[in-house]
Amino acid sequence: MRFATKNEAVKDAFINELKNSGIRFKVKERLSYETFIGYMIEGTLEEIRAQIDALSGEEKEVILRGFQSFKEQIFHALEHLKEGETFENLLSEGYWMGDIIDQLMKNSALDIKENKVKLKERIDATKLKFQFRFPYELAKQVDVIEKVAKQFAFIDLVPEWEIEIKELRIERVNQALQIAAKYFPEKDVMNVYFALIGKSILANEILKSLGNEKIPVDVIIKEFLRIFPFEIPTERGVMVINATERSLYAILKELEKFGYIDIKGNKVRKIREL
Repeated sequence: MRFATKNEAVKDAFINELKNSGIRFKVKERLSYETFIGYMIEGTLEEIRAQIDALSGEEKEVILRGFQSFKEQIFHALEHLKEGETFENLLSEGYWMGDIIDQLMKNSALDIKENKVKLKERIDATKLKFQFRFPYELAKQVDVIEKVAKQFAFIDLVPEWEIEIKELRIERVNQALQIAAKYFPEKDVMNVYFALIGKSILANEILKSLGNEKIPVDVIIKEFLRIFPFEIPTERGVMVINATERSLYAILKELEKFGYIDIKGNKVRKIREL
């Protein structure tokens, strides 16, 4: 029931919208990573092309297409750099631009003044040495690939943010997920949506079961575990909800935290509806 991102700009924009809409949420930061495991061919663009041409079979065509895309990225970056550009504007093109700039810097092909990057005069791109990388999944014949390419592994330790939506009312869940749809893939949004809706329905069923009585926590837990999983008809089909004992305790604690129930002496009393 949470979204995760390693993009700080996405995190900031998302939580700002949630705040402005008055939606409850919780943010956790943790250490994460990005990795690329594959192969690398080094040389001038012409030398790299020649080594790919020495390959054969289906993988040659796939690797060649990747190289053509890499080559286009290089010349696209060079067009920007002829006149000079800020790091911020360059990196807004995509993560790949950072890699191209790094490779050009290793070739001593750039002048950097303050925050502006510019291609040095009289630089011949055909003479520069590059590293073309491709994922290991493309290497069907490893022994053949390793004759022209080196193994390559890149590990980038980065922060990751988890944003958990803490709403229990369905209308607030819908509002939160409309915002999330701007920042996260559809599959992630749908998974979180149904998880939150399931929790909301279950919280509402717990409140209904209380009525005006004080009921022991253990009795509530036991009764719901007995009826799980339960099905709820929807306009397009059916929703099946299941939960563990620990999950039910967590929902009770959340209902208590937000003032829907009161738990005293291991007995639960309803204060208000969702």
